[in-house]
Amino acid sequence: MSVNIKPLADRVLIEPMEAETKTASGIIIPDNAKEKPQKGIVVAVGNGTKDEPMTVKKNDTVLYGKYAGTELKYEGKDYLIMRESDILAIV
Repeated sequence: MSVNIKPLADRVLIEPMEAETKTASGIIIPDNAKEKPQKGIVVAVGNGTKDEPMTVKKNDTVLYGKYAGTELKYEGKDYLIMRESDILAIV
């Protein structure tokens, strides 16, 4: 998965994972009731700032806030670009 987008400074490009289609108990969730995914894979990473080096790297699976980042569509795929500080955890 190679993308020609290079985030600047402390920004990260993330490909969100698909929303869950079924609950743990097996109930199928309709499209209009699906929640926005909060988990994704890091596709590209900026260089960081001089005071703060980047801790995430390409191909890390991360958790982020529900409303974090800016959505963008590139070559038919959906991505999020956000600051590293918006990432909550590496899974």
